[in-house]
Amino acid sequence: MSSETQHPDGRSRSDQIAAALEDQILTGRFAPGARLDEVRLAEEHGVSRTPIREAFHRLAQSGLVTQQPRRGVFVRAPSPRDMLEMFEVMAELEAVCGRLAATRATEAAITRLRAVNEACRDAHATGNADLYYERNGQFHHLIYAQSGNTFLAEEAGRLHRRLKPYRRMQLHLRGRLAQSMAEHDAIVAAIARGAADQAGQLLRDHVAVQGEKFRHLIAHLPQATAP
Repeated sequence: MSSETQHPDGRSRSDQIAAALEDQILTGRFAPGARLDEVRLAEEHGVSRTPIREAFHRLAQSGLVTQQPRRGVFVRAPSPRDMLEMFEVMAELEAVCGRLAATRATEAAITRLRAVNEACRDAHATGNADLYYERNGQFHHLIYAQSGNTFLAEEAGRLHRRLKPYRRMQLHLRGRLAQSMAEHDAIVAAIARGAADQAGQLLRDHVAVQGEKFRHLIAHLPQATAP
């Protein structure tokens, strides 16, 4: 079976498998230190080993697994301190991207940002957190690109990929989809007005994990780190 088979939401088969494995790692099916069996997972998902390897690569980019030559792929889970530090940096990178995008984004880019935000709204209307997450990623990457700073956009994109499973998990917190959607609307409005400082602060608050969001995130980590 081709690894490029597309899901109705546009994801490849390897993306679907990576998302499924993320959930299974975060909910404790695979504990830290566990070796992921490539052959068994290929059989379980009804695919060749190629999409499994591609999924492993995506998990490695997120820091959920380590790939050890001649030994295999092993589950790795970050500590609460790791998570807090990464989200602190992510929030600051997003704030800079938003501030620059508010001064540099073209009218065409703002139109695209509004269109992607409407796609997020459609996913929210159906209560589909996973589809919302995929479209949310497009929303954020558009802002990175419109910062006009290639190095910054690449760094933000790299950390965004590493935090993907945890950002996705937050969206399952009760009420978070609606809250995220409202935050998106405010971010788009600030960028469209050229309100740089406001756009930066809104994005910082949107990404930062604090209060209930951080408690929710950390509450799931013990399940994933149990021996």
